[in-house]
Amino acid sequence: MSTLDQRRGRRSTRPTGDERQQSILDTAERLLAERAFADISVDDLAKGAGLSRPTFYFYFASKEAVLLRLFEQMIAESDSIFEELVGTLDPDNPLRSIRNGISAFFTAFGNHRAVSLAGAATKPTNPEFQQTWSAFMQRWVDYTALLINVERDRGNAPVTLPAEDIAVSLNLMNERAMYAALAGEPPAVADDKVVDTLAFLWFTTIYGRPPQG
Repeated sequence: MSTLDQRRGRRSTRPTGDERQQSILDTAERLLAERAFADISVDDLAKGAGLSRPTFYFYFASKEAVLLRLFEQMIAESDSIFEELVGTLDPDNPLRSIRNGISAFFTAFGNHRAVSLAGAATKPTNPEFQQTWSAFMQRWVDYTALLINVERDRGNAPVTLPAEDIAVSLNLMNERAMYAALAGEPPAVADDKVVDTLAFLWFTTIYGRPPQG
């Protein structure tokens, strides 16, 4: 092997920019599982990713930017599940469809519990987090309102309060219940009961009656 080939081989083993960026993200999620976001420094993230501090800033402007990227990835995961659910309401078993939607919401955020909690804590003071979260919640609200109106048009659900108001209230209930369950913050419904409890409340609110069976 020539010297040139050896140099090319050495260069090919160096991490790419995407790999370095992902290493920072992986480090952040690992550290978030160990301590509060406020206790994590840029130096911690750079060192954990095997990078220098200046190199860190080549990829992210701040540690908040790292958390925002993790937050956005988690929301994208939930959105991908959401897109699969749109239009899949089972008219013969609406409770199951509702439960599947709520379960998708909890699964996406429960799989990244530390990121969920850190993002929720940062959201009140960070406009970028607020905008990202509000846009995400609005998608769920719009879909819920659509579901309610479709069921009303079919004659399956009574016309009571405005569908948009019900949709907002149900999704805000989900948000608060999810946070309490993930954070273990009393009062909270147990992890293994929260999805079924919320699905029951959604069904009775939308259909004006308890589910059968």
